[in-house]
Amino acid sequence: MGRVMECESLYYYAGIAPDWTSYESPLTWNGELTPYQKEASHQLVQAIQESWKEFLIWAVCGAGKTEMLFQGIELGLKLGKRICIATPRADVVRELKPRIQQAFQDVPIQALYGGSEEKEGSSQIIIATTHQLLRFYKSFDIMIIDEIDAFPYHKDATLPFAVNRAKKTNSTTIYLTATPRKEHRLQIALKQLAHTYVPVRYHGKPLPVPQLKMSFSLKKELKWYNVPKAFLQWLRNRDNDKRQLLIFVPSILLAENIVSSLKKDSTIPFQVIDSVHSEDEQRMDKIEKFRRREIDLLVTTTILERGVTFPSVDVVVLDAGHSVFDEAALIQIAGRAGRSADDPTGEVIFLHDGKTDAMVKAIHSIKLMNKKGGFK
Repeated sequence: MGRVMECESLYYYAGIAPDWTSYESPLTWNGELTPYQKEASHQLVQAIQESWKEFLIWAVCGAGKTEMLFQGIELGLKLGKRICIATPRADVVRELKPRIQQAFQDVPIQALYGGSEEKEGSSQIIIATTHQLLRFYKSFDIMIIDEIDAFPYHKDATLPFAVNRAKKTNSTTIYLTATPRKEHRLQIALKQLAHTYVPVRYHGKPLPVPQLKMSFSLKKELKWYNVPKAFLQWLRNRDNDKRQLLIFVPSILLAENIVSSLKKDSTIPFQVIDSVHSEDEQRMDKIEKFRRREIDLLVTTTILERGVTFPSVDVVVLDAGHSVFDEAALIQIAGRAGRSADDPTGEVIFLHDGKTDAMVKAIHSIKLMNKKGGFK
């Protein structure tokens, strides 16, 4: 929208509502859902069929939330409804667009985010960042909000306002999350929010449980951008040295500077080492290179905590006790490991100089999810 001042007028369309296409069989995906996915998909279809106001899918990281949406989206298209899939982060929009388009090959789909090539927002299916919804007014019959708990959505009142404004008066809102916030958990407990729970990943293996690793000199080492000794000790003894390594740090400055130390250390067994963060102009390219295994070790901020899938990685959080890493962030970060059926485990290390409530709660939540999924 560019710069908008208070003295300028904003306009919305108030003419005859457009008639959207009713498709006979728009779904071109022919994969198989797991029993848990089928149950969630069935309830989603019911929510759309019966015009429920709200419905939440609480699914663990790597459960295959996108695939659970397909039959619900298909029903919406058969009924001639307009659908929006909104998410707080542009990286997730870029990842979702080809997957949704592949599943609905004959349906025009547009992706909207800051800097996107597509600008109009005139398709029957829109995939957009929540910021982009400020452009719409009473436009969507079905509003799907992915990663409902992610920053900045849960911190910025403008974004829920934009979502509510973009929905039609009679619409169905679907929430997707692996880590619902307090307000949604309370609504679920009070039976005020219809929901379904998917406690198992699509490949049927448990979530990797993070290991806490103490480092008394951590703050001093990171202050001078030195590689922590406790990290090097773990690296020498890790289970599978064929995996790529994803290292999360709490700041952009640390992400950029720790890479130099990692490259200088001859004991680190990685050929290509790089960093990525929100202000990195090569951000998209680096993420794709890491996915293609052209980068062996990637240092990142919380921009990669969710919405991205890498087939075989170990995950390390340097300074896991930092305030940036709340419970939800740590759960999501741990969820980057073990996402592939070919390598369903992966190590997750929380390197710290003192346990925090967030770390303890994150590990407890992951263990609880595994227990609900039937794992000891």
